[in-house]
Amino acid sequence: MLSGKKEKGHVRNGKELLGNNGKEKEVAKQKKKNERGQEIRKSVSEENLLQGIALYQENPLFLKLGGYVYVRNTAMLGKKTAAIVNSGGQIFLNADYRMTPMQWLNVIAHCQLHLAFGHFDAEKMPGYEIMKEDGGTEKKVACNLYLWNMACDMYVTKFLNDIKCGTSISSNPEDICRGSLMDEKSIYDYLVENHFENSMEYFGTADIHLMDMQGLEHPKVYEPGRENYHARQFAFALSYAVTDAVNVAGGYTAGHEEELTKSQKTAGWFVNHYPLLGGMASAFQVIEDYCFCIQNEIQVAAVNVMCGEIYVNPTAGLIEEELKFVLAHEFLHVGLQHYARCQGRDSYLWNVACDYVINSWLVDMGIGQMLEGVLYDEELKNKSAEEIYDLMIGEMQSFRKMNTLRGYGKGDMATDMTGSMNRSRSKLSGIELDELCRNALQQGLEYQQVNQRGYIPAGLIEEIRALSMPAISWDVKLGRWFDENFLTQEKKCSYARPSRRQGATPDIARPRYVMDEIVREGRAFGVVIDTSGSVSTRQLGTALGSIVSYAVAKEVPFVRVVFCDAEAYDAGYMSPEIIADRVEVKGRGGTKLQPGINCLEQAKDFPKDGPILIITDGMIENRLYIRHKHAYLLPKGNRLPFKASGKIFYFE
Repeated sequence: MLSGKKEKGHVRNGKELLGNNGKEKEVAKQKKKNERGQEIRKSVSEENLLQGIALYQENPLFLKLGGYVYVRNTAMLGKKTAAIVNSGGQIFLNADYRMTPMQWLNVIAHCQLHLAFGHFDAEKMPGYEIMKEDGGTEKKVACNLYLWNMACDMYVTKFLNDIKCGTSISSNPEDICRGSLMDEKSIYDYLVENHFENSMEYFGTADIHLMDMQGLEHPKVYEPGRENYHARQFAFALSYAVTDAVNVAGGYTAGHEEELTKSQKTAGWFVNHYPLLGGMASAFQVIEDYCFCIQNEIQVAAVNVMCGEIYVNPTAGLIEEELKFVLAHEFLHVGLQHYARCQGRDSYLWNVACDYVINSWLVDMGIGQMLEGVLYDEELKNKSAEEIYDLMIGEMQSFRKMNTLRGYGKGDMATDMTGSMNRSRSKLSGIELDELCRNALQQGLEYQQVNQRGYIPAGLIEEIRALSMPAISWDVKLGRWFDENFLTQEKKCSYARPSRRQGATPDIARPRYVMDEIVREGRAFGVVIDTSGSVSTRQLGTALGSIVSYAVAKEVPFVRVVFCDAEAYDAGYMSPEIIADRVEVKGRGGTKLQPGINCLEQAKDFPKDGPILIITDGMIENRLYIRHKHAYLLPKGNRLPFKASGKIFYFE
């Protein structure tokens, strides 16, 4: 029994011994497992970091920047700091910080852009100028360095978000100050005004309340003739990246300059060196195709607005400077929307008028070399295309065979090229061409003026700015025309009817202000309506609706309506309410408007100075004789077969 107990106790003690050894083994095993897990996590973190660095080095925007990137551990950077950058151009990455490769790409690019944007430069930082003993000026930095760092972080973060470079690890700066992200100084002013010193928002690559820019307390000042190396390298890198992107978008092989034609290389020059037309150059594809040019009789160049293509005849033998002139000419045709501004004019003569204006501007700006024989006249300088067109109408025959870039008697703006290449239509899909041209020229003008990149004529500046202004609608213009041709309606005192306030003073007679009935009755106008089959019911409804709206708003009592097709149908005087209710349109046969006009002018009850509005689609006689003041209302895109002496309004 005793031996049994001892044995039992021995066994129990043995188990205890085994238990202690087991715990130690378990602890050792767990420790080994944790170490293995840490090694795995560390290897994954290092792998992600290496992949992020590789993505950064492969990015076309940062490919040529170089820089000094060092990998350090938590002991140097801190547990919650991903990366820092110093004024010497060194970037330190935290190897122990866990992020995806795309996040590392964003972090490295963030630090690099602090250098490229000159955030360490005294000239860039907030401060003030002081006078030196030699009479010059010196910049003194005076700012809250922490808030300046935050402002730079917000600006860089927005930039990276806009170009979709990697995955951001910080907050979205647009959630904080949506309208103040134009530049670093405006962001800094916003942060100072709103006391962001203790904000918990996080925009950089360092921990909250820490700065990822080291060395701001010693701003960099450059000697005369020297500049920020990183900023210069970034400008070159950005230029190359944009060129490659434009080549890819245009269907060219990026990185293979030998595959680009002379015209395509010249278009790239505008992207890299001339901001005003760079946007247009990137939007339109330049094509050199001899067979296509022969088929469409293109001697030098032409533009197809609808397809977004510019065609250059490779046999024209143009040198590089002449190509610059030709391409700039076509870019301005499209950018200033000359094709849309034709509005019923003779398309060829309008093209010639626009050529005179554009060529004059290009000579003044010194873009390229003007070709021999192109349309240029010193006497027409500083005139608009509309003014030149009006001058040409008087000598129409002498201008019928002028030499445009397409050739004699042909306009270089076309939408109906035979066998269009149609390679770039997809590039403009989903984008309104008017909006694209307006934005490209407007932004190019702003950049070129801010950076003083060259002279731009005042006339061209005026036209570009006019594109950004909303156009006055046709019904507003029509209303103004009516106002110009009607007597001003004024109220006068009349005792024929007592005032509404007569009851307040029974013993004193009070007059009432009323309209002069004679003037009111004289506010009548005539409308001649083309009711031929070529004018749609919808178009007639739109035109009549505008007339009714004006008549009601201006208290016009009656409108004299005459319907015209092969004959004239006098509907007599009609009140606006009757026209708005329903009008029985008579006719719908051929088209002769002269009988209807004669009917109005010979009517004894029609005012001698009453204006006449003619609603037609333009498919009418080759000549109309009208003595009264008159205007035409045509659907947009149609035109009259003659030069009109009255105003022309185009409705949608």
